[in-house]
Amino acid sequence: MWRETIQERGFVTIPEALPQADVAGLLEEITHANLRRSRAGVRHALGHRAVASFARDSRLLGIAQEILGSQAFPFRATLFDKSPEANWLVVWHQDTALPLRERREVPGWGPWSVKEGVIYAHAPESALYQVLALRVHLDDSTARNGPLRVLPGTHTLGVLSDDRIHRLTEQVPPVDCLVPQGGVLAMRPLLVHASSKSRAETARRVLHVEYAANQMVADRLELAVA
Repeated sequence: MWRETIQERGFVTIPEALPQADVAGLLEEITHANLRRSRAGVRHALGHRAVASFARDSRLLGIAQEILGSQAFPFRATLFDKSPEANWLVVWHQDTALPLRERREVPGWGPWSVKEGVIYAHAPESALYQVLALRVHLDDSTARNGPLRVLPGTHTLGVLSDDRIHRLTEQVPPVDCLVPQGGVLAMRPLLVHASSKSRAETARRVLHVEYAANQMVADRLELAVA
């Protein structure tokens, strides 16, 4: 259903993918959980029981498995919480760092880093083509509250330099991804994307869940479930 659009454009919007009652239940769980927060939200959110259960919901897994295959599974989740009190912008970029169980020197991987005890490496395009992100919108994403902006089709160009990304921003018309509460934005990590600061008085919360086709993403390299 969505495979061709993802292949061509690198993203697809799925409005009303989840009932608002399910979204409200997750928000209730998150609000009362003792989650370690940064200014932008919550990293390593998959460690929370309610988030892990939500990420493995058959409706989300069904989307991921249509694109990645029947073995697709969630390996990382981040809660982004943009509000008047915690507001930020994100410049044009690709998502190229993956969490790994161990550091092994494999050609094409790196540079390496450790963040909050998790090992990361910037991955080659062969590994990133095995990954899909599902952005579950816990609030309406509007033109005023800093929605995700994307450059359609740029996911097919491989891992890009900063200069190449800058040139693409001058050549490819951007698209604002306006998604209602309960909707899902599915996107490839190599799709060039950004977001501006919010100009709204209300929150824009998004649960960003990443799925992989397999836990082994390269020879002797295994994803860490964060």
